[in-house]
Amino acid sequence: MNRTYDMVIVGGGAAGLVAAKEARRHKATVLMVQNGPIGGDCTFTGCVPSKTLLAAAAAGASFDDALHRVHRTVARIAATEDAAALGEHGIDVIDGFARFTSPRSVDVDGTTVRSERFVVATGARPTVPPITGLREAQPLTSDTLFQQRTQPGSMIVLGGGPIGCEMAQAFARLDTKVTIIEALDRLLPREEPEASDAIAAALTAVGVEVRVGAAAEHVERQVDGMVRVRTATAELVADELLVAIGRTPSGSGFGLEELGVVVDRRGAIEVDTTMATAVPGIWAAGDVTGGLQFTHAAGRMGWVAAANAFSRIAKVKKFRFDTRVVPWATFTSPEVGRVGLTEAEAAREHPRAKVAFLPLSEVDRAIASDAENGFIKLIAAPKRGLGHLGGGRLVGATVVAPTGGDLVHEAALAMQTNMLVGRIAQTVHAYPTWAAAMQQAALQFFGTSAGHTARPVAGA
Repeated sequence: MNRTYDMVIVGGGAAGLVAAKEARRHKATVLMVQNGPIGGDCTFTGCVPSKTLLAAAAAGASFDDALHRVHRTVARIAATEDAAALGEHGIDVIDGFARFTSPRSVDVDGTTVRSERFVVATGARPTVPPITGLREAQPLTSDTLFQQRTQPGSMIVLGGGPIGCEMAQAFARLDTKVTIIEALDRLLPREEPEASDAIAAALTAVGVEVRVGAAAEHVERQVDGMVRVRTATAELVADELLVAIGRTPSGSGFGLEELGVVVDRRGAIEVDTTMATAVPGIWAAGDVTGGLQFTHAAGRMGWVAAANAFSRIAKVKKFRFDTRVVPWATFTSPEVGRVGLTEAEAAREHPRAKVAFLPLSEVDRAIASDAENGFIKLIAAPKRGLGHLGGGRLVGATVVAPTGGDLVHEAALAMQTNMLVGRIAQTVHAYPTWAAAMQQAALQFFGTSAGHTARPVAGA
C-alpha cells in the first residue's frame, strides 16, 4: 500500500501539530505519523498535568481530587487534538512507527508513504542519569508520575530545575514530605541567583527540605519498597524517588543518520535557524532538536519549518527561529518568568548594559497581596546610534512574582519589536496591577523609581 502527500510529519506533539496546521493553511495534503496518542509530552506527561496538579494543590485539594482533576483536564485537552479533531482540519493520521527508507519516503509498519517534504518532531524523553542503582530502583519520571494511584508519604526529587521545583512544591502542598536534591550550588541554576533564592525560600516555606551541592551517588530500592539515596554527605530514605533532571532528544532510530541527517550523541537532530536538516526536504522541530524544550518554542519551530516548506515569501527570505526572544516560565509560586539574557550573560555580551532591579517589597500590589517574595530585573543594552538614549534596548528580563510567567511577555514584546525601554516607561499601566511593576522598573533607566536607579551590569 503506497500513499503520497505534500508533507509528512513524524511526531504528534506541539511542533508536529503546528506544522500540520500551517501546511494545511497552504492547502497542502498532510499526513501525521504518531506512535501513540496525539498531543505529545505536553498534553499527557508535561505542561497540562503538571500545571493542573500545581493549581489543584495550591487550592487545597486532596491528592485523590488533584489526580482526578489532572486526568479530567488531560482528557478534555487531548480531545481537541486527536485524530478526529485533526481530520476536521483535513489532516490524515496514521498510528504507527515511521522509519525513513529514503529522503522521500518512510515505512510505517509496512506501509510506504512518500513526500517531497518531511518534518521530524519526535520529541524527547526523561533523562535518567547513570547513577549506580538508579534504573534498577524504578524511579518515577514525568512519564509515570501522573499514573500514581496512591499518594507517597515521602518523596525525594532528584533535580532542582523547573520540573523538580514545581513538583516538589505541588507534592509538599499535598502533604507529602519532600526533599529536593540538586548537584549544583543552587536551585534553578540557569536563572538569576536572586530567582534561585526566592524559589528556595518558597519551597522551604511549604516544608520542602532543600539540599543543593548534593549529587546523588547511589540509589537502592529496599526490600520494604522504600528508596534509599546516598550523596557524599548524607543518606536519604523516602517512599518514592522522582527523577527530574531534564529530557533527552529522541532523534535516533528513525533511519535519519543513514540519509545524511546529523544526529548528535544526545540524539538531537542538528538544524539551522530555518529548521532545515543537512538533507534538503527534511526539517526537524521541537524538543528533538535539543534546543529550547518548551511547548511554545516547539510550536514556533513547527511553524517555521512548514512556512519555509510552502510559503512564497520563504522563497525570497527564509523564516527563522529566534531563540533570543522566546520567553519561558517556571510555574512555582511565585512564578519565574524569563526572556533573553541573565545579568551574567549580559556582562559578557553587552559590557555597557544597565540593570534595573525592583524588589516586590516596593510594589504596592505585592504589599496588598502579601506576596513580597520576588523581584523584577530588566537589562538594557545600548541601542545602535542612540546608546542609552530612550533607555536603550531590552536584552533580558526576569520576573519573579505570582504572575511572573505572564508579566514577562511585556518584555518579550519589547525585545521582539526592538523597541526602546522608554516605551514601557511611557505606557500608562493600570494601578494597582502586577503589570504596573514593569513600568515602575523601566522608569529606573531614567532616574530614581521607588528608591532605585538602574546600575551598570555587574561583572563587566
